[in-house]
Amino acid sequence: MRKYVALLVGFATLLTACNNNDEPGSIVQDPGSLNLTFENVVIGTSISMNPTSYTNSSNETYTISELKYIISNITLIKSDNTEYIYPVEDSYFLINEDGSKTASLSDIPADTYKGIKFGFGVDPTKYPIESGTLNFIPLAEEAGMLWSWSAGYKFLKFEGNYSSATDPTNETPFRYHVGSHGANLDNYKEITLTLNEFQISSENTASKTIQFDIAKIFDAIHTLSLEEKDDIQVDPVNAPKIAENISTAFSISE
Repeated sequence: MRKYVALLVGFATLLTACNNNDEPGSIVQDPGSLNLTFENVVIGTSISMNPTSYTNSSNETYTISELKYIISNITLIKSDNTEYIYPVEDSYFLINEDGSKTASLSDIPADTYKGIKFGFGVDPTKYPIESGTLNFIPLAEEAGMLWSWSAGYKFLKFEGNYSSATDPTNETPFRYHVGSHGANLDNYKEITLTLNEFQISSENTASKTIQFDIAKIFDAIHTLSLEEKDDIQVDPVNAPKIAENISTAFSISE
């Protein structure tokens, strides 16, 4: 009888082990965490706010008084090219040069990863504001990242002062507020970056730094001159140019 009971216990243990693991004999690892820190730079050098000045290719000198943007829809690419999509409702982050610049991700499956995808802004399926972003709305509203007159997000809030080569002593305010406005003006961009392979496990929190090159807001696919237009908001011509430039501005700092 004892031998029969022992056999049953052993069989039940084996079934439990098989159910809890992908393969017999494998060990299921607990999930881990990842911190993504966004470093705002100008051609590789960390930015400073006003009064530090920078010069774009139009020979305009500018200072930065405010820099905020929205990162969303984070997906991690595994070494075998499969993907882990971070829960969408928790995947909206405000990056603020004067505040938090880190997106902290938790409960990520333990594995080897080699790339990342994320959205700049809020994708058009969440416009107008929908339930999937409800937990992000108070933060966005407090940071001034919602249009006051319309249901939608500002993806980028970039402000400061500038002086032109033709009038170097005169400082003029500039304002770039870029977002999407219904189906007619979609400035959401998806960014894909390749990383050196890294492990995520429960033993420690992985960390990666993503650089955002502010200089490319002005100079990338398109060249934008502040003297030609220093206030760009709901602009069907220039706002998409800024968004396209920004799609080239992110890189990994290993």
